[in-house]
Amino acid sequence: MINKTNRRVLIASLVGSSIEWFDYFLYGTMAALVFNQLFFVSEDPTVGLLLAYASFALSFFIRPFGGVIFSHIGDRIGRKKTLVLTLSLMGAATFAMGILPTYQAIGVAAPIILITLRLIQGLGIGGEWGGALLLATEYAPPEHRGLFGSIPQMGVTIGMVMGTLALWIMSLLPEAAFMSWGWRVPFVFSALLVVFGLWIRKGIDETPEFKAVQASGEVPKLPIVETLRFYWREVLITIGAKVVETAPFYIFSTFIVSYATTNLGFSRSATLGAVMIATVVTTILIPIMGSLSDRVGRKKMYIAGTVAMMAFAFPYFWMIHQGSVALLVIATVIGLGIIWAPITAVLGTMFSEIFDAKVRYTGVTLGYQVGAAVAGGTAPLVATALLATFENSYVPVALYIMFTAAISLIAIWAVKGRIQQPAIQ
Repeated sequence: MINKTNRRVLIASLVGSSIEWFDYFLYGTMAALVFNQLFFVSEDPTVGLLLAYASFALSFFIRPFGGVIFSHIGDRIGRKKTLVLTLSLMGAATFAMGILPTYQAIGVAAPIILITLRLIQGLGIGGEWGGALLLATEYAPPEHRGLFGSIPQMGVTIGMVMGTLALWIMSLLPEAAFMSWGWRVPFVFSALLVVFGLWIRKGIDETPEFKAVQASGEVPKLPIVETLRFYWREVLITIGAKVVETAPFYIFSTFIVSYATTNLGFSRSATLGAVMIATVVTTILIPIMGSLSDRVGRKKMYIAGTVAMMAFAFPYFWMIHQGSVALLVIATVIGLGIIWAPITAVLGTMFSEIFDAKVRYTGVTLGYQVGAAVAGGTAPLVATALLATFENSYVPVALYIMFTAAISLIAIWAVKGRIQQPAIQ
């Protein structure tokens, strides 16, 4: 039975996570559409795009540091206080991006400041995910842990829908207006969302499992040291398992925006529309898949999604290369909307179940963020570089998706008995 407190916890984890990812994805899409022209100015458009994607990737490498900093706080003083810090940090950086002068106005200082703000975003999101996940799973009844753990994952896609929708609306403006001021509106508007998120989280108490750790006197002085000393195998497993969840996601959602418009001739609105439809589909499916994992098990759900991801790599590119908007939408819905859903739905719960509560924030965050840094932030950059190297052939990019799936299958095989069995038989 989900009581009033649990409902408030789920809302708090979902709202905060959605706002964080809304802020974060704004940058990813703008890197492909705007920042390569307004901040990373180059005579060669490909070089400008690569620089923009490099700045996108850079924040992924700062995320593990943010994860270490905030998970230390989370395992020492609590999940709730940490989540207030991460959301505030993220919101301030995003708002500042919206009012930042461009390269044409202040020269090289513009990309430097932009990258600095992006790194601040990376620090904030590095600590946010683990806290939102644990807020949900540590309050969850055992028979609903998969469902509860999937709710913060919806924040990723809801944030992306919000960001894509905001940019789609702004892209309806004339090109000159969009490039002049239209792109700034979602960044500035995010400040209102942050205030709302902080208000929601204000009324949440600390999680029962963290209170139990405090009562037992087992709060570690240096959670990162204890994690790397006694749980390094679990950290490696989470890094590997994260790969297939993150790399294809950024291929289907971020890389495709540039690839479909520049290489395949699709309009920007058609491409953003396809991504938005697929993201709505996966948002609906995530809690369904999470609840299903309470019945059939996390590992089975994860493996099914990973194998399907491997099988769909080549059909995906074949479909979008037919030049049909309908096939572009269908391919994106299948890849991002359907196949990706079971993978991301069970990922967080699966991670939380292989770490003890006293180092859980540090363990899940470290594995998740290092995996994201290795495979997520680099995905659009790797895909763009592969296209440039192999004369715009999509074959190496499809093989790259299959390679990420293979890595994660090896990682999940190593889990063996660590993940809890389904609560409902």
